[in-house]
Amino acid sequence: GLALNLEEDNVGVAIMGDDTQIKEGDVVKRTGRIAEVPVGDAVIGRIVDSVGNPLDGKGPIEAKEFARIERIAPGVIARQSVNAPCYTGLKAIDAMTPVGRGQRELIIGDRQIGKTAIAVDAIINQKDSGIICIYVAIGQKKSTVAQVVEVLRKAGAMEYTIVVSACASDPATL
Repeated sequence: GLALNLEEDNVGVAIMGDDTQIKEGDVVKRTGRIAEVPVGDAVIGRIVDSVGNPLDGKGPIEAKEFARIERIAPGVIARQSVNAPCYTGLKAIDAMTPVGRGQRELIIGDRQIGKTAIAVDAIINQKDSGIICIYVAIGQKKSTVAQVVEVLRKAGAMEYTIVVSACASDPATL
């Protein structure tokens, strides 16, 4: 969990995982570590939850590097400038609203209009570009995420993709 408030006689904690076995008054112990997630090459091709736990049944992630889950974002001046395009392979997007290489993109819209299809097509079209893609599924059903992963696998895109899944059935803290 993540300690949110510290008082003299109690501590408020956001549970970052299964909370079904924990109830008020239980004794819990701290790890003494700051919350972090695995990063680097070991995560590529894997499906993880929002705190970096593997969900793909391939065993633990053997990462050599970790990043804190909370840190101050670098200022605009300190960031590397976006100076190259990232072609999505979708002509309407590439011509009208090009995506910069290294940018994060949020695809929003009503239900059933093709947001997932746009994201998946853009990821598949990055093959042989040297770009690492991260597909983040927030609030989707596990079956939907499984379908996306299967499409990415069949296209060979999981070789350069990380899937982060925070499903609707997961605890709210994740």
